[in-house]
Amino acid sequence: MDDEKSFVDAHIQLQAEGFDFGIAYQDGTAWAEFVHDTADFRIGRSLPEGYVTGTFLLAEVDGVVVGRTSIRHELNEFLFNYGGHIGYAVLPEHRRQGYATEILRQSIKIARGMGIEKVLVTCDDANIGSVRTIEGCGGALDNIVAMPPDDTPRRRYWIARPDMIAP
Repeated sequence: MDDEKSFVDAHIQLQAEGFDFGIAYQDGTAWAEFVHDTADFRIGRSLPEGYVTGTFLLAEVDGVVVGRTSIRHELNEFLFNYGGHIGYAVLPEHRRQGYATEILRQSIKIARGMGIEKVLVTCDDANIGSVRTIEGCGGALDNIVAMPPDDTPRRRYWIARPDMIAP
């Protein structure tokens, strides 16, 4: 509950980059309602249309929000084609410090703990930082697809080797 200001600031900052930091968060949503909804989504209750059961976590270092992860427990058609099991983000002032790699490693461990042995992670083809992060965590490129609505090239990686996520 203490993360509201940091979360909203991060959401606004990444929204300006065209990234949905808060996923199901709508501007002006009461914080307690968002936290409650996030807990419901984790157990698959009251999911909005098109959503799957998922775990949303903030990444903090010494009490400072540096990013977030969203771990989808299953894949629907959109997630299989474009979104993957894991979506992560790092705030601009914390990039190039290893946080993306650590967020992805920890997210993979959580997914494996849920029984997801082969993890799908995607990123825009032009996002060199994410390409390096995913490949550094053992991602094997499956293919590049055109993501609607503007046919942005999207890279799809599978991470299947447990030894690739060791600290």
